[in-house]
Amino acid sequence: MYNKLSGKRIISIDAFRGITILMMVFVNELAGIRDIPFWMKHMPAHADAMSFVDVVFPAFLFIAGMSIPFALCKRFTVNRNKGKLQKHILWRVAGLLCFGFFMVNGESSGPHDMVLSIYAWSLLFYFFAIMVWQVYRVTSKNLVLAMRGIGLAGLLFLALIYRGGMDGTHFITPRWWGILGLIGWAYLFSCLFYQLSSGKPLPLMLFVILCTILFALTKYYNWNDFPAKNATHISVMLCGVIVSILLFDEGNARGVQRRIGEVAGLALILFIAGYFLRPLYAISKIYATPTWGFYCAAICCLLYLLFYWVIDMKGHQRWTRFFQPAAENPLLTYLIPDIIFALIMLLHIRLFPAKWSYGIPGMLWSAAFAIIVMFIAKGLNKLHVRLQL
Repeated sequence: MYNKLSGKRIISIDAFRGITILMMVFVNELAGIRDIPFWMKHMPAHADAMSFVDVVFPAFLFIAGMSIPFALCKRFTVNRNKGKLQKHILWRVAGLLCFGFFMVNGESSGPHDMVLSIYAWSLLFYFFAIMVWQVYRVTSKNLVLAMRGIGLAGLLFLALIYRGGMDGTHFITPRWWGILGLIGWAYLFSCLFYQLSSGKPLPLMLFVILCTILFALTKYYNWNDFPAKNATHISVMLCGVIVSILLFDEGNARGVQRRIGEVAGLALILFIAGYFLRPLYAISKIYATPTWGFYCAAICCLLYLLFYWVIDMKGHQRWTRFFQPAAENPLLTYLIPDIIFALIMLLHIRLFPAKWSYGIPGMLWSAAFAIIVMFIAKGLNKLHVRLQL
């Protein structure tokens, strides 16, 4: 397509993705734990600071961006039809938006005036959504279409019966798109910009600058809050796209040391950009400021270089196998905790004693829960439950 990329899997990319998903599960569970160090929590919106927790979401945006050139080039090589490529991109975006949309409404804190409890409603949503976006191994196209049709009909039914809000009568609505929805919007524009740039790093950097300018314009124009934030999310994802091209585009004859130097140089540029933007925009994950985005993208560049050096260059790969289930099926792994939560709330049971909700026991539980989720994901992979996203 635009870049000549290797057809074999890059183990360091898989490892980075798997570890990032594991950390997302860990910090989400950790959010409900009290009496833990401040650096294990999201920083307040106006703190002008960030913790390692604030880097986890942009790390996933970054690694998703790294996968874009490989995925699009591979798909276009197999079937040189740009129309089908756009349909594939839109199908993935639709799935992420759908998951984010329903999950946000399922988390509504108000009463619900429905024939189902909100937890039963949520479980049915996951069941029908998995039917739609499951990777089916059967060869019958009619059977696949029938399964997806049933899933879509189920989602429509759940949307129609939903009632929430503070008075329990509000219809389903996109108050915001949720984490997965934000990823979906960032993925859509990153794929668009990748194609418009013909896979060249310099035009992609110009699109990063454009996104920063769009965020800056919100000071003067009334642009919706979430599209404004998503401009930063797109920038972080585009940085991941650029790193993949710099490191792995075999069409440019450059040595490995030079490629690594270019990625390190990109990290330095991002740190400098964040430094000069900080007087204008404080570091804030909540507000998704460009300063936060550039610092996180720079950290991800350096972290990935470390993974690449250890795993791919030095060949230390055996330890990465533990993270492979999440790397192969990241969306389903991310959804498992929400499915478990809806199930235990529906059944009125607890997974752990209340005394584990504090301090060190709570942190240990959060780590153990993340590991448990990883093993569940491994089992689901063996059962061929895999989402196409």
